Amino acid sequence: MTNLLVLGGTQWLGRTIAIQARDRGIAVTCLARGVAGDPAEGIEFVAADRRMPAAYDAVRGRDWDAVVDVSWQPPFVAGAVAALGERTAHWTYVSSGSVYARTDIVGSDESSTRHAPLGDEAATWQTYGPAKTACEDLVVAGLGERAFLARAGLIGGPGDPSDRFGYWVSRFALADDEPVLVPDAPDLSSQLIDVRDLADWIVSAPSLATSGPFNACGEA
Repeated sequence: MTNLLVLGGTQWLGRTIAIQARDRGIAVTCLARGVAGDPAEGIEFVAADRRMPAAYDAVRGRDWDAVVDVSWQPPFVAGAVAALGERTAHWTYVSSGSVYARTDIVGSDESSTRHAPLGDEAATWQTYGPAKTACEDLVVAGLGERAFLARAGLIGGPGDPSDRFGYWVSRFALADDEPVLVPDAPDLSSQLIDVRDLADWIVSAPSLATSGPFNACGEA
């Protein structure tokens, strides 16, 4: 792979993907509004608002070895596939384990039942899972076997805006041997994947012709 277009790429997972690809010698372009953060050094930045019809005009005339999209808004995904799908060799859509109708079944895999895709209504955080399902369907319909669906679970690591993992590490580090009060919780494990490992896999996927849905989770 010689070039990569990241739709986003200025924060968290998208930024980590862009940096890892750049460090492998891949020419990286990030298309984003630029309000969530600045692009990393050595990466081409295209300022665009995906809500606008002309959002992809600056990149639609180019051939891409790979595109990575992390959006959960079906209209954004549909617009990107329509504008760029024909000139893209491989497409990674970063989906979510939230597409599954049930997440309480131990040992479930990629064949598990998903939520019904979101219809014409606007996506909200309350309909995040169905919105991701709709986005997956749009990518597969437009790209077919060129589409790779990475269904991420909980992601941790540097740059995590939620700090849901780093908070507890810091809290215990600052405790000075004093007890740390932890809320009661069910005796359940969680599966956390490091953002750097997930990004490494995503950057490698085009060269491996990885396609279809895969759960992207750490060990329990």
